[in-house]
Amino acid sequence: MSLHLPAALAAWDTSGFQSELKRELESRADALPLQQGVAQGGIADGSNLAVSVFSAREDDGTIHAEVGVFFSEVVAGCNCGDDPMDLHAYCVMRVSIDKASARAAVVVLAD
Repeated sequence: MSLHLPAALAAWDTSGFQSELKRELESRADALPLQQGVAQGGIADGSNLAVSVFSAREDDGTIHAEVGVFFSEVVAGCNCGDDPMDLHAYCVMRVSIDKASARAAVVVLAD
């Protein structure tokens, strides 16, 4: 899926950048690689996604931001009374926004 972050790009180099990036990412959980961030082998659920922006910098026409992403991981198959279980999940992602198009690439960073 393509991720387009025009509001974050427009807010770059202002005090509103972090809040705009957070808002746009939280509204596009379907376009984030959440499944790559699960730890228990379950299914990522972005319905309660929350994002924290750690840092942002610019080089060669690209904005690079590191963000913490909180979401749920649904784990099933243990035949327990509470199956499936909703677990809290977390991963760190790098968001790279092209300054010419506002198109963004998002990758999960290894622990």
